[in-house]
Amino acid sequence: MELSIVDLSPVPEGGTATDAYENTVELAAQAERLGYARVWVAEHHGMADTIAGTTPEVLLGHLAAETDTIRLGSGAVLLNHYSPFKVAEAFGALSALAPGRIDAGLGRANGSPAADRALGTDRRVQNPDEDHAEKIEAVVNHLYDDYPEGHAYADLEIPRSGAQPPEPWVLGSSPSSAEIAGKLGLRYCFAAFIRPQFATHAFSAYRERFQPSRLPGGVDDPEGMIAVNAVCAETDEEAARRRAVAEASFQRMQRGVVGTTPTVEEAVDELGGVPDPTPATLDADEWPRAISGSPETLAGLLEQLADRVGVDEVMIQHVVADHDHALRSHELLADGVGLEGR
Repeated sequence: MELSIVDLSPVPEGGTATDAYENTVELAAQAERLGYARVWVAEHHGMADTIAGTTPEVLLGHLAAETDTIRLGSGAVLLNHYSPFKVAEAFGALSALAPGRIDAGLGRANGSPAADRALGTDRRVQNPDEDHAEKIEAVVNHLYDDYPEGHAYADLEIPRSGAQPPEPWVLGSSPSSAEIAGKLGLRYCFAAFIRPQFATHAFSAYRERFQPSRLPGGVDDPEGMIAVNAVCAETDEEAARRRAVAEASFQRMQRGVVGTTPTVEEAVDELGGVPDPTPATLDADEWPRAISGSPETLAGLLEQLADRVGVDEVMIQHVVADHDHALRSHELLADGVGLEGR
């Protein structure tokens, strides 16, 4: 099994975006040493005091300079906010900075009404799935210079490295995004930390609708990845204690408090105690929003979840209050899975 990481660049307590980005750089460098396959960075808007990951295309340029071999990408760039040509230009430039190492993770999401207005985003699209599919296809056509002769965009150029162009991925948390990925014959990553209850349904939809891609950069057979909220510690009990941060953060979101991260102690207090450790074996219909465990336990849990949806790669997302806990979690998990580091 391969492991990857998606990072939101959380702003540490009392810190700034500068601190958040320094932590992301340290995380990416560690991931490269440990043998992780890729690091993606996220795009969120209107919460920059707590989540500094607003512009993946900017942060990825810096990560490209600070790493040598690991794949880097967007998890995701929110295509509903932008023109496909501009997204392709940005990722073409990134590919020129890190030849053969860039993933163009393409998704969509609405933020607050104010953020969407500030971004010039129309929230009332008549056919949102059709519009999203057309934008994804346009990005790929620009990235691979695949517009036919005579097309209005055939003479447009984007920056190129001479190596493999950015690898396109469709990202989502619903069966509709899975169907789009299948119809286009592109790689698909499902965000199980957002809607875990749809994970198996989404991958079923992806495979049922899959067609060998007519797009450059596509695939002939289904190829996917599952993104899971997971934290690792030396013991199942300590890992459950650190998982309390994710559990309490989710409860806060349900109350309308978005983007805040409690300390472990605050989280345990808000939950009324330390959560039970995640069992080493999950029931067939059980898919927790967040999981935790020792290296051995967590490696087994990730294997179970990956097998359910038929993928060979798991992307780790987690909500932790302490950057050192995040680094230690990635280190322990790499050891538990048996990654071969540099």
